Amino acid sequence: MKPLLLNGSKHQKSVTIEVEASPSISVTLEEAATTNAIHSTCMPSNGSGDKFFADQYSCRSPPVFIFCVTLVEFLVFAYDSTVGPITPINIDSPFIYRPDRRYEVWRFLLYMLLHAGWVHLLINLSVQLVVGLPLELVHGSWRIGCIYMSGVLAGSLSTSVFDSEVYLIGASGGVYALLTTHLANVILNHRCMQFAWMRVVGVVIIAGSDVGFAVYHRYMEPQGLPVSYIAHVAGASAGLTAGLLMLRNFERKFHEHLLWWTALVVYVACILFAVLYNVFNIEGIVTPAEILKPY
Repeated sequence: MKPLLLNGSKHQKSVTIEVEASPSISVTLEEAATTNAIHSTCMPSNGSGDKFFADQYSCRSPPVFIFCVTLVEFLVFAYDSTVGPITPINIDSPFIYRPDRRYEVWRFLLYMLLHAGWVHLLINLSVQLVVGLPLELVHGSWRIGCIYMSGVLAGSLSTSVFDSEVYLIGASGGVYALLTTHLANVILNHRCMQFAWMRVVGVVIIAGSDVGFAVYHRYMEPQGLPVSYIAHVAGASAGLTAGLLMLRNFERKFHEHLLWWTALVVYVACILFAVLYNVFNIEGIVTPAEILKPY
């Protein structure tokens, strides 16, 4: 007997199909229609035939960004630090973000290469590997790279506006951007995911715990390692908005078009405000001429 393909029907009746050399199989047209609906919902817009979100995990485009940025951060730390739970940071480093040298624009990004110790480094690297690799396997290196760097930039820009007297190091802005990118991924593609709510719960637990830890150590333990919770929150916000803008959406609905434009307006407005603030607020900036003055 030739194989028989069932298509969805408006009439939901139970039928029994006899297959040679096998027991009878009971199949309801309701189940078949439901399965077809799930498949069509999760079908990518390019019609490639990949039906489930899990099918998108592929190494055809290797996840080079997360591996490369992790390796660079590790090598810079190994070269530029001494071993210890909390490593003294040279405030004259050309990478550290300093509010008095905001004209050196590379500092708004390259501060991510410095870390305050092995504990700080290993936590950031392990989290970005665990949460970043699955995203990069599905959405590609350039998307995840842009989202990661948007979180890093948001961390320094927000610090320059709301916590303008502190120096900044660490890749936590980018790491938090990756965390909340999972939320954006769920918002856009939850119809294709199994147990999507578990991703949300995991992100909330990790991010909430770490922000609470940062606030506690900032205000309750002045002698401990000061943590910039502003950079964490800004990185998380950037990851959510940039994720809604850049991630692959396997079936865009009308309300998701509105969400895309809302995310674009919010992201551009926040970045533009922070950039203009730094351009016109020159109070406290040390110019190159002042640095070269004799003591």
